[in-house]
Amino acid sequence: MKIRFGVSLGADVAPDALPGVVDHLESTGIDSLWFSELVYSPAVDPFVGMAYALARTTKLKVGTSVAVLPGRHPVLVAKQLASLAALAPKRVLPVFGLRSAMPAERDLFEVPDGQPAAVFDESLKLLRTVLRDDKVTYEGPFFTVRDVEILPKTAAPLDIWLGGATSAGFRRIGAYGDGWLGSFLTPAEAGQARLEIGAAAEAQGRTVPADHFGINLAVGDGDLPEPVLAAIRRRRPDLDPAELVAGNWPQLHRQLDDYIDAGLTKFVIRPAGGVSSTAFLESFVEELLPRQN
Repeated sequence: MKIRFGVSLGADVAPDALPGVVDHLESTGIDSLWFSELVYSPAVDPFVGMAYALARTTKLKVGTSVAVLPGRHPVLVAKQLASLAALAPKRVLPVFGLRSAMPAERDLFEVPDGQPAAVFDESLKLLRTVLRDDKVTYEGPFFTVRDVEILPKTAAPLDIWLGGATSAGFRRIGAYGDGWLGSFLTPAEAGQARLEIGAAAEAQGRTVPADHFGINLAVGDGDLPEPVLAAIRRRRPDLDPAELVAGNWPQLHRQLDDYIDAGLTKFVIRPAGGVSSTAFLESFVEELLPRQN
């Protein structure tokens, strides 16, 4: 199976630095660039960033890690994705999640109170339907559309990957997803997630391709800064932060070995605090491109 590594630069890369980053990724043959949904930060909006990076390159794949779907109308999202895929075939990698990781941003994505999961499920169903079919008429608890036709159609179906780290999320991926991009999970937990997603897909009469399982990881440049450690402890107070974030590249390689043994093949790597983008990208090329197959 193909092992691939992509870059996520997180929230700290200002828009004026993005052209140089994109050009560096394209010229060095890095597989992909990933934009996170971070509204209250200098980070570029994921859909705007995707459009910019795809227009500036010819080989680089570009994705979201992850964009929030509930709170956006799925037909409008389908139009955005179809447009991007027509302009940059086989280079658009959408990944969607249930809600923002930042509590302060959750009010921006309005859904009926207490029903984000139900809205997510229906949004995914409608999104996939209008991307695939012509003249869609649909009526559900949250969305109603009549004679919808989203053009242009892609030559091959556009894969929709999902995030998630719970059993309910794994069942959703089995029902509606073409792949999984996890985060804040140990290799053992990620391997178990892969098995649960596969079983959920089988129960729905579907399959998730064996090489469509990935995870977000971070790497530092020595000792991890205290703000990074504190953020990890808030997210996973049950674990030693070193189990989730590598302090340096040798530690990351050991983690990667374990994730690959657990069946994962796609990795989105970001710098932990204190790593300049130039130094990180140079190290990324040196450390990780030789590991691709």
